[in-house]
Amino acid sequence: MSGDLKWNKIFGAGLGTVFAILVVQQVAGAIYKTEPPEKMGYFVDAPEAAAAGAAEVVLPPDWGTILPVADLAAGEAAFARCQACHNIAAGGANQIGPNLYGVVGRPVASHAGFAYSDAMKGHTAVDPAWSLDALDHFITAPGRYVPGTKMSFAGLRDTPTRVNLIAYLRSQGSTGFPIPAPDPARQPPVPGAAEPEAAPADGAAAPTDGVADTAAVQTAPAAP
Repeated sequence: MSGDLKWNKIFGAGLGTVFAILVVQQVAGAIYKTEPPEKMGYFVDAPEAAAAGAAEVVLPPDWGTILPVADLAAGEAAFARCQACHNIAAGGANQIGPNLYGVVGRPVASHAGFAYSDAMKGHTAVDPAWSLDALDHFITAPGRYVPGTKMSFAGLRDTPTRVNLIAYLRSQGSTGFPIPAPDPARQPPVPGAAEPEAAPADGAAAPTDGVADTAAVQTAPAAP
């Protein structure tokens, strides 16, 4: 008999606990009930085009303008990160990478005694020689510009530092490589500068100035 009472007490305690939990939930929901706001407190105007991001147009360096004023000392300092793999002394030995003396203007994959990768040998179809642009692209991201290259350098993304480095490379055995003339097409537009008006096509009449030109046409004598 006492055993039955024991189980009844346990069962009753369980039911009481469940009942208490339900009561607490209902009371808490009534006390802390929240209503959604009628409108958002903040509005962020983010057009889809802006969210997607406009493609940035990156002009290639205007070598004729920037190379003559490049900082050779800064370029030599930038070359310090290359010295672990490259020698730049005239007649110096190849290291992990080929000797870079006279590299500007040199045919790609041509330095004697260095075992170039197949990827670099095949790149000669793209760049027969190391032009300024070719060096700029390669130094920016070697593995992306020449997929499969053995050069493990991640790349130099800072343009001024890269320009100074290329100017220094040119000063080491490649001073005979000509600096091109300044190219206005490679210079960024000046903010606020007005664009030149397009000239009328051949045979097209120039635009009139309004009432004055109309009056002139009306008073002009007829052709004989």
